[in-house]
This record gives sequence, structure tokens and C-alpha cells, in this order.
Amino acid sequence: MPFTDGFVDVEGASVHYVAWGEPGQRGLVFVHGGGANAHWWTHVAAAFASERRVVAVDLSGHGDSSHRERYDLGQWAREVLSAADHAGAVGPPVIVGHSMGGFVAIATASLHPAQVEGIIACDSPVTEPDPEVDSSRRVQEVNERPRLWASREMAVDRFRTVPPQANYLDFVRDHVARRSLKPVEGGWQWKSDRALSEQFQQHLQGMALPYLETLAARFALLRSEFGLVTDDIGASMFEVTGRKAPVFVLPEAGHHPMLDQPLSLLAALRALLADWDHSEPHRRLSSESTWV
Repeated sequence: MPFTDGFVDVEGASVHYVAWGEPGQRGLVFVHGGGANAHWWTHVAAAFASERRVVAVDLSGHGDSSHRERYDLGQWAREVLSAADHAGAVGPPVIVGHSMGGFVAIATASLHPAQVEGIIACDSPVTEPDPEVDSSRRVQEVNERPRLWASREMAVDRFRTVPPQANYLDFVRDHVARRSLKPVEGGWQWKSDRALSEQFQQHLQGMALPYLETLAARFALLRSEFGLVTDDIGASMFEVTGRKAPVFVLPEAGHHPMLDQPLSLLAALRALLADWDHSEPHRRLSSESTWV
């Protein structure tokens, strides 16, 4: 499926995106997780090219976008909307975000409610910080990886996700790994800004909670069966969103469903978009969680 690469300047940073479909159609925007990039979504996003203007964005500090000194959800939200507009999407888009990308999608819809049709979060655990989750260990695990690989093939062979999961589709894993590397003097490096892991040692899911509490746009949560959104977290997010947001489980999926269960993920996305096209949304009217 042919795609185009685009770049848009957002507050001094060059933000890269990949786009499919014809400009002038309704937008469908995909946002990757922390340390990932737009091409984690390509084999899923391209399937919607005949019906939407589809955009997968590299948040600043990721992929082929510029790095910044500091990062925050509000800034990334502006990048998402700027990429959709620059790519030629018409009207408020639906935003699909994975993991940290789900936090960004929630912040985008909360801060810019008139500019977002709805959001779908994929295994994005929005909750109070959990002391049982050793975030610093995960950060340390990333930082201990070699910063320079002698060859591209060596780097691809050692590619691992954080958190790790039991299964990957080899051809998808290979595609994602190759798109995550850049040539540098003396070898190959991962594209993402290593300063990201240092800045976000605190729990990102806690940062997203205030935005979820004020969310007015349509919202759905896709839980991976073997992911990070536990039964309790899913139930809590359902309550916070006024018991109106559907929560679906992706069977057999790890935290990164596009890497092990992309067909289940694609089917769930298609079902939600079709339903939203033919039903009236429940809307939050105020911060007191009044819905109609």
C-alpha cells in the first residue's frame, strides 16, 4: 500500500508523519507508544486507506521527528493535531493510541474537544501510580542496552520490546525493528531520544488521569489479554468515563497487539469505527460527570 512521508513544524520541532489515502477525507490518526514510532502502525493503518485520510505520527523524540529538551502530553497533543491538519484530513479525526500514545490521545481530546471525533486507547493503563510497578527497573533496562550496534542486522536481531511479551509475528517484528534504526558514525542506533526514559521515570499513566476525568469525546478501550491494563484498571477507567465507554479484550494479545495479534486489533478497530458511524454518542456536559 503506497504511503507518503510528511513533515510539519510544531513549536520549533520538525514532526514527521506517514500518510495513506486521499487528502480531503475524514481523518484517522495513529499514535505510537513510548520509544516507538509511526511504523509500528503501518501494517494496521494502511488497511483504512480507502475510506479515511490515515496518518501515523512520530511524536517529537521518536522516529524521524526532532528531539526536544523537554516533552509533555500537551505538546504531543498539538503535534498530533498539526500532523492531521497538515496531511489534509478533513474535520475532527478519530485518534488511535497505543500505550503512551493512548495517554497522548486522551490528552488531545481533553484539551481540544472540538477537534477530536473520538479516541481508541490500546492497552493504555490510565490509573494512579502503582507502587508495585517498578518503573525505575524498566527505565534502567532500556538504558543498559548498547547504544551503538556494529551492523543493522545485529541490531534487528537484538530488538526487544519494553515490556517484553511471549509472542511476536517475526515479519512484523523485523519491519518495526528496521524502521526504528538510524545509521550513525561507527554503526547503528535506535531513533528514539534516550532522554525520554530519564524524563518519564514517573508514571505516565498517572499524568493522563486528569485528562481522562474531563474527557468529553467518544472513547473506547482495547485491553490486551496479557497486557498492562488489568481487570481492576479497566474497571476503574470504565467508571471514570461515566460507564459509557466500551472496554474490549483482545484475546491472546500481549501489551503490543500490533506485533502479535494485528488481525484481532484490526477487527476491533473496524467494529468500533463502523458503530460510531451509525450511532449517537453519549456526551459529558460538565466536569461533574453529567452525561446525556
